[in-house]
Amino acid sequence: MARSAAYRPTPADLAAAAGTTIPDVLAPGLRVLFCGINPGLWSGATGFHFARPGNRFWPALFHSGFTPRQFRPDEEDQLLELGLGITNVVARTTAKADELTGQELRDGGRILDERVQRYRPRILAVLGLGAYRTAFGRPRTTVGRQPDVLGDTAIWVLPNPSGLNAHYTVDALADEFRTLRREAERLSGR
Repeated sequence: MARSAAYRPTPADLAAAAGTTIPDVLAPGLRVLFCGINPGLWSGATGFHFARPGNRFWPALFHSGFTPRQFRPDEEDQLLELGLGITNVVARTTAKADELTGQELRDGGRILDERVQRYRPRILAVLGLGAYRTAFGRPRTTVGRQPDVLGDTAIWVLPNPSGLNAHYTVDALADEFRTLRREAERLSGR
């Protein structure tokens, strides 16, 4: 159940969120479909993607120019008006992504492929190098545009925006998101 922006889950709420799922923010023909690894407990408890304070997805999206202002997680449905959406490789909520098995990621990659074939976004942007490598069997993948496609959909890999990913600052994430935004604009003729 989605909650207000002011809602702060209790430890009991977070524990109860383990193993739950949250709805995708999805529509046919999006410019970019952002794909997280899987929802964290905070997202499971609130019902919104990238909801944990300290997650850098929303700041990176804004600072890269994808959104006109920094959205809150409870405003995620407004992304659809901008041709953007959110899904996950694995739907199951966990405390940390490393709780997922390789098989879950590979199965999630197959399900994601089917979702992309159905909704046909111009670009699928997977937020997590390791998850992409496992889900799609591409162990040497680096950040950026990938040589593979899913149907007519280009694939892009971005760093994981989790606060646990200390390798990237918000500014460095925004730079990677900005490169993707420019490619999305080029592909859509804007």
